[in-house]
Amino acid sequence: MPAASRPRTPAWLRTAAFYEVYPQSFQDSDGDGIGDLPGLIGRLDYIRSLGCDALWLNPCFVSPFGDAGYDVADFYHVAPRYGTDADLERLFTEAHARGMKVCLDLVAGHTSTEHPWFQASARAGKNEFTDRYIWTDSVWRSAPAGLSQINGYGERDGNYVTNFFHFQPALNYGFARPDPAQPWQLPVDHPACRANREEMKRIMRHWLDRGADGFRVDMASSLVKGDTDFAATMALWAEMRAMYDTEYPEAVLIAEWSDPARAILGGFHIDFLIHFNHPGYSTLFRAEPHRDLFQFFRDMGGSYFDRAGRGDIRVFLDHYLEHLRATEGRGFISLPTGNHDIMRLARGRDAADLAVCFAFLLTLPGVPYLYAGDEIGQRYVDGLVSKEGGYNRTGSRTPMQWDASPNAGFSTAPAEALYLPIDPAPDRPTVAAQEADPASLLSLVRRLLALRREVPALGNTGPFVPLHAEPKAYPFVYWRGEDKDGAIVAVNPADREVRCAFTLPAAGLTTTPLLPTGATLQVAGTRADLVMPPVSWAIYRGRQTGSR
Repeated sequence: MPAASRPRTPAWLRTAAFYEVYPQSFQDSDGDGIGDLPGLIGRLDYIRSLGCDALWLNPCFVSPFGDAGYDVADFYHVAPRYGTDADLERLFTEAHARGMKVCLDLVAGHTSTEHPWFQASARAGKNEFTDRYIWTDSVWRSAPAGLSQINGYGERDGNYVTNFFHFQPALNYGFARPDPAQPWQLPVDHPACRANREEMKRIMRHWLDRGADGFRVDMASSLVKGDTDFAATMALWAEMRAMYDTEYPEAVLIAEWSDPARAILGGFHIDFLIHFNHPGYSTLFRAEPHRDLFQFFRDMGGSYFDRAGRGDIRVFLDHYLEHLRATEGRGFISLPTGNHDIMRLARGRDAADLAVCFAFLLTLPGVPYLYAGDEIGQRYVDGLVSKEGGYNRTGSRTPMQWDASPNAGFSTAPAEALYLPIDPAPDRPTVAAQEADPASLLSLVRRLLALRREVPALGNTGPFVPLHAEPKAYPFVYWRGEDKDGAIVAVNPADREVRCAFTLPAAGLTTTPLLPTGATLQVAGTRADLVMPPVSWAIYRGRQTGSR
């Protein structure tokens, strides 16, 4: 695509690295057992020390917390358990003083049933909000296949469509192809559907004007119903992006879509490529094509990053390259270390395994994302009772482990008052212990993120070229950068020595290890021969003399 025709993206995304904070589990400042905004502010220097200069903050708005804040009852005010509106604005100010950005979580597709808009919509009489949610025209009428509904709520004669749990009624952005025989299926340009679009813009403007730097949009692909080709959904987000480009050109829109070819072409700056029926990435970290979102990273043997070494990198790579090519020059793909919805990367892995995973994840193009705790190998905690709709996600949401003090330094509250219990294992990893160990995972994460800035070829932009990616073979080797100046990255998750030969992008390259490695690389002309020990990784700088 000619450079002049490429859409503008915020300049800071070219070097950004994000850190996801689940606020109720990060740092408690007032001793009530729940993390809060003042606690987060007190930990900004730690986040910055990792090499992360941007935050994604999970929902912090007023909510009954049936789904951990993804059931919003007021988009314009902070939930009291996290602090005040002034505390959120202070977070923006303190982050900006450190050269950091803060992005909030926008639940655009639904609200809580406790939201005043929905309560008005559920009344029998016609009012401003009657059509702002999706209701059938009779309690005896069912929504189309593929949509969930709740029957017989309140006095209104109809059933409302939900997006997830029963208390998350879907806001009405219309149907891509309304059924003429079902007049309750409104078109996307109906005034009520337009009103919801304008309300989302108003919410975003409200917080952007107060210092937020953008939004990650929950379930971004779900807004327009019956949109089988997503054309209407993409058009909706293109409209939102036009507002950003005109009014907030340095703010960012981040999708939870997991389909970058659609999300980025539709207007988002970043999309995650992790799950939602895309088998490629899931087979990296588990044996079977993805079936259960919450077991996404589970080590089951047979995944590419399992020690058994029976995986196939092509299952992931072919899918990844398709999206990379479709979005080149328009936006960024992110492969995060994890998030609040998926099983911790550390489950079933030791420090060596995790080092290989991080060497891979933090040397890919796109914007890196760390989920709080992943940088120390924080574990998934089994056997927890569901908290705030977490169910089997709950084990990935336990408090951050800072040190060896009571409650791992998360809170001064009694242990029984904590939002969730601390990992009970006596050898649980902590920030304090790993900061004292130059060989720790935390130290490696800091070094890898530093390399992304020190070596431009390893950064968010620039070429990605597979050098050795044979079906059902190890290692996986790729080149980052221009032909005469770049970096070689190789990963061998298998518990056996592996060898390979591959062709370099140019002759006469001098190769230098960027971090200590047990691998051996020999180069002659454009031919390279690599030997890697079991469960290992390697990163080499490769450039011709005189290259910058």
